Amino acid sequence: MTPSVIFLDAVGTLFGVRGTVGEIYGHFAAQEGVTVDTQHLNQAFIESFLSAPKAAFPGVVPPDLYKQELLWWKAVAARAFQDVGAFSAFTDFDAFFQILFDHFATPEPWFVYPEVPQVLQQWQQQGIRLGVVSNFDSRLHPVLAALELRDYFETVTSSTEVGTAKPESQVFLAALAKHQIAADRAWHIGDSWEDDYQGAEQSGLRGVWLNRSGKSPPGPTHTEISDLSRLVLTAQ
Repeated sequence: MTPSVIFLDAVGTLFGVRGTVGEIYGHFAAQEGVTVDTQHLNQAFIESFLSAPKAAFPGVVPPDLYKQELLWWKAVAARAFQDVGAFSAFTDFDAFFQILFDHFATPEPWFVYPEVPQVLQQWQQQGIRLGVVSNFDSRLHPVLAALELRDYFETVTSSTEVGTAKPESQVFLAALAKHQIAADRAWHIGDSWEDDYQGAEQSGLRGVWLNRSGKSPPGPTHTEISDLSRLVLTAQ
């Protein structure tokens, strides 16, 4: 059955990082006179990111949200640089990271997956409403606009703005409430098996796992696609 609303994850689903985070961090570090092995730094970033608590700040009001997001990401980055032995080489890590943080609010470090614009336009023409549900932060809004994706979506729901992160149901329920629709009329597509697929399924939506890299699923999956154009929508 064709859904009334399709929600999509952002990073890894609609757009990805140009190169690696380690390469980008390393490039900016070099401008500060700090030399790092970008492969080791990227692995350290991945480990730091995965071990950090989810980026969600319950009870934080919008005026304070930016500061909390900045501090969360700075802690992730600082640990990565510490793990490769480069943190102490910075004369002012706070100033360095502010530049880095702002960079990821621009289109420069991102690329849109090739099939995305055409597929989103096709779904719009079919009368399907679209929304974003992401564990990214408030920088998602300028990034979507800069990548010319924002106009495809009626709503954008991020974990930091809701105060809870996927796979928790609250973030999905917040997105559903914006569309005033029941969970069984919505699908959610994303590249994380746990956060996107399992989170959606456990919240009553139909989960679709976007497996761009062709890795083995960690568990049973009802719907798996290699890119968005592979999703088959049947008539109602």
